[in-house]
Amino acid sequence: MKYMGSKARIAKHILPIILENREDGQWYVEPFVGGANLIDKVDGNRIGSDINFYLIQALELIKSYPTILPRDNTEFTEYDYKLCKTEKRAYDKGGVPSDALYGYVGFQLSYGGKWFGGWRRDKTGKRDYVAEGYRNSLKQSIGLQGVKFITSSYFNLYIPENSIIYCDPPYEGATKYKDKFDHVSFWHWCRNKSKQGHAVFISEYNAPNDFECVWQKEIVSSLTKKTGAKKGIEKLFKYRGKSPIQRV
Repeated sequence: MKYMGSKARIAKHILPIILENREDGQWYVEPFVGGANLIDKVDGNRIGSDINFYLIQALELIKSYPTILPRDNTEFTEYDYKLCKTEKRAYDKGGVPSDALYGYVGFQLSYGGKWFGGWRRDKTGKRDYVAEGYRNSLKQSIGLQGVKFITSSYFNLYIPENSIIYCDPPYEGATKYKDKFDHVSFWHWCRNKSKQGHAVFISEYNAPNDFECVWQKEIVSSLTKKTGAKKGIEKLFKYRGKSPIQRV
């Protein structure tokens, strides 16, 4: 699913690193599952969690009932999008809970995958993003079978022993999310989970110096039409156990 900050483009680079030492039956857990664009490429035991209730409902919808989604921009229009945004609900279709459709519209059909960031369109207005979203959802649904989706904060999420944990939190200093994110507490949580025996990997631009960078690559990204293309060095970190002094 379209989602701001999606790691779909770098999945082929970081997943082999994250899963290199995975054991049979070992759980793979994403506390910030986002658009599920990594977890849908992993097999076996999987947990995908996010604090956004509507996001999890949308992923459950894609997983279980993708054919109920709007198929093109004549079936779901910009007017429908605006109505959905202002009334905080989606149209009722086929008995599927409106919360799920509301979440789907809020991310999949929004510019840049940002929560109700504006109707998704191209410069000419000819590209049918509703149809693209429908086709992509049908494909993604296959990879989501077996994923256990949970609505939870990362801090309260139950994680099975000896799991592989991949975190893609809100980046510090980047586009702000709805709620303020406590980065200091997050890194402390990662340290604790690592000490408990989990293999913890984190995507970020920077990290405290007791975390080592195990992969990096320059990525061109853009969120708004005004800012244009931006470049950043995507990095993958893992805890190495030294005392935090400075950021790298």
